[in-house]
Amino acid sequence: MLLNAVETGTGDKVAILLHGMTGSAESWWRIAPLLAGRGYRVLALDLPGHGLSARDPHLTIDIAAQALIDTVEALAPGKSVTAVGHSYGGTVLAAAADRLPLSLAVYVDTTCAFESGEDRAALTAQYERDRERRMDADGLRESRPFYSETDARVEARAAERFDPATSASISCGADVAHAPGAGSILVRADPSSFVSDTDAERLTARGVDVRSIPGAAHTVWYSHFDEFCATLPELFGT
Repeated sequence: MLLNAVETGTGDKVAILLHGMTGSAESWWRIAPLLAGRGYRVLALDLPGHGLSARDPHLTIDIAAQALIDTVEALAPGKSVTAVGHSYGGTVLAAAADRLPLSLAVYVDTTCAFESGEDRAALTAQYERDRERRMDADGLRESRPFYSETDARVEARAAERFDPATSASISCGADVAHAPGAGSILVRADPSSFVSDTDAERLTARGVDVRSIPGAAHTVWYSHFDEFCATLPELFGT
């Protein structure tokens, strides 16, 4: 399976952007042109069951990781890449990291691990309810006042294209644990519902460079765009 890619820029460097659950390649609409201006050819990818990528009711993290690997090999052969993965996208990145030509991996508000064993039908139904709520751009702005009008439209469109069965499938098998590797960067909200202080200490001890943004939402670059960019001078030079 090759993933749908939204390409921005023509630079010699390659950046791969991976969205979180219910998002899409468009979730990076402000980040991609900024990186392109820094000399990157940016490939924002739709993960399976999201955006315009294929659906798979039997998806696993390993299958998604292989799709990522195949897509990078097809679109950027022989290139080293910088990759940014948010939440679920970070988990896919971590699962593929050892098989990707990474120059830098950046994880956003994720430990890349979760307990699985969910009931498939119940979780699919829950995701469908979430999808229906998120399709309302005005409702998104009401519940997330830090969203701009464009943020809300982008995320509402992503919800329309989101396939609940594909995403539910990854939580119905074995537990998932693919920790960020030493030398990678983790940017987290502080406080975070996904990366606790204990998690941050554990990952730091493993050689992960943990950077925190006080008051940020889970989609850190939506709520704290300038702070997110300033936290990653390796990418944005700020």
